[in-house]
Parts: sequence; structure tokens; C-alpha cells
Amino acid sequence: MSEEANKKDDVLQEETVDGAQAPENEQTPENEQTPENDQARDQAQEPEGADKGGEAAGDANASDAADTAEAEEEALNARYLRLMADFQNFKRRTEKEKNDIYAFANEKIISELLNVIDNFERALAAGNADDSFYKGMEMILKQLQGVLDKAGASEIKALGEDFDPNFHSAVMTEDSTEYESGKVTAVLQKGYILNNKVIRPAMVKVAN
Repeated sequence: MSEEANKKDDVLQEETVDGAQAPENEQTPENEQTPENDQARDQAQEPEGADKGGEAAGDANASDAADTAEAEEEALNARYLRLMADFQNFKRRTEKEKNDIYAFANEKIISELLNVIDNFERALAAGNADDSFYKGMEMILKQLQGVLDKAGASEIKALGEDFDPNFHSAVMTEDSTEYESGKVTAVLQKGYILNNKVIRPAMVKVAN
């Protein structure tokens, strides 16, 4: 019986050795790959110049935007200057047209009145200066001439003046001992100026 007991003890010892439990505190190997380790390694390997490159790109974009804004401002300034010049030209042209309207609005009616004045002068030239009718006609003629003066019309000087095609219309030429060659020797019809504009040239004779 003692041998059987010893055998049982040997079997129990062998089972105890074979079924021994592993240590509770197992440590993870340092080189074991985990998601956390991968992320940390990627961040550590990220290039240091990445942030600098982004900043450089941002500066370039800001510079382009500034250049574009400056070009737009210059275009607006140029357009403003053109508009101002066009407005000034329009203003001058409008003022000139307005002044011309005021100055020459009566040109047509004055031109017609000149024929009436011519007839008055012809009648007076053939009349008697001592006649009361003559004096009445003379007063009417002076009133008409006053109207012309107020309107800005004036007679063109011709007799004895040098012939000027801008103011005189030569009807004929003649020999003259009184006037030099090229001088106006006689006025057949008076000429008139309205505000520095010839509305009717003087019809004259010119010395050879």
C-alpha cells in the first residue's frame, strides 16, 4: 500500500507542473504596432516646412488680391477722369449754344428790319429836310436804329476803308482820284454786324 500511495503522489506532482498557470502580469512588447503608435509616428514624421509652405501660399494669394484691387481702383479713376472731361466738354458746348441762341435769336427779324430801314433812308434821301413829314420820318428811322443798337446790331464801316471781303461785297470797280486803289469809293447798300457776326455785307464800289 505504501508503493501505491507514492505513485499517486508522483502523479499529482506531475499534473501540478503541467497545469501551471502563466504569470498574470504579461507586458506588451515594445515593438508591437498599435493604432495609437502609428498616429504618433506619422505626426512625428510630418515635414517641418509644411506650415511654412501654407503661410507662403497665403501671402501669395494676399499679394494677388492686393494687385487686383489696385488695378480696379486705377481703372475706376481713369473712368472717372474721362467722365469729368466729357461733362466739362458738354457743359462748355451747352453754354456756347445757349449764348449763341441769345445772341442770334433776333437775327432773322433784324435782317427783315434792315430792308425797312433801307426804304426809310431812300425816302429821306429824296425828301425835303425842311418838311415836317421829313422830320417825322427821320425820327422813326432813329427809333428803328435804336432798336438795332439794343439788339447788338451795328453798321459796317465801308466808305473810305480798305476793301475787306469779310465785310464788303464789291459790286463794281471804278477809277477814282479821291481814293487810293483798293479803297471803297461808294456804298450802295449798308452792311450790318450782329454780335460780331456779319448778317449782311456792305455792297460797295472799289477804286482800281
